[in-house]
Amino acid sequence: MASSTVTLVAADGFQSSAYVSEPSGPPKGAIVVLQEIFGVNGHIRSVADRYAAAGYLAIAPSTFDRVSRGVELGYTPDDQKQGAALKAAVEALPAPGVLQDIQAAVGVAARAGKVGIVGYCWGGLLVWRAAEQVHGLSAAVSYYGGGMTAGSEPSRRPAVPTMAHFGELDTHIPVDSVKAFAQAHPDVEVHLYAANHGFNCDQRGAYDAGAAATALERSLYHFGKHVG
Repeated sequence: MASSTVTLVAADGFQSSAYVSEPSGPPKGAIVVLQEIFGVNGHIRSVADRYAAAGYLAIAPSTFDRVSRGVELGYTPDDQKQGAALKAAVEALPAPGVLQDIQAAVGVAARAGKVGIVGYCWGGLLVWRAAEQVHGLSAAVSYYGGGMTAGSEPSRRPAVPTMAHFGELDTHIPVDSVKAFAQAHPDVEVHLYAANHGFNCDQRGAYDAGAAATALERSLYHFGKHVG
């Protein structure tokens, strides 16, 4: 595997950075990896590397670049506060906002074949939006997408096969809202785990190795079926 940083150019001309991890052999497709509110940090890079190890070209765009470049946070309360403020600033951008940068990442990833997208926390919400609005995707997987089960978000209709992972113990995403979301979207493969928000991240106290392994296995199966 080899990794590098590349520059993405969005439709409006904005340039952002992205971490790229290449598989050791010819890629069987590509996966766009969308960050949490902590930037393209060590955890997100390791997620991209894991998908590269599974045979995909993986690209993780810096979705904070429009408001602040080079963001790489940890998981302390101060980091969470800073990340939440950056997320709010990006969410306040005029539409289509950061979806343009995700679209640019998909454009670069497409050189490897079909493209899937996976995201965590805020990235999971962006995946849900991308599944409806970003062109060139073949599959989508959202992990504990904060906000996607609330307000007007459940009214979206994904254009590609979509899977969503949630934690039953997640205090940010009420389990009742997840069940209502699943009922409203029989086309979306929704999985619930006896785990907390952030269960996939081995740098967080909420990490749950069993849930993370099962969710990854399901995600890889989903991408294997629809991406390559």
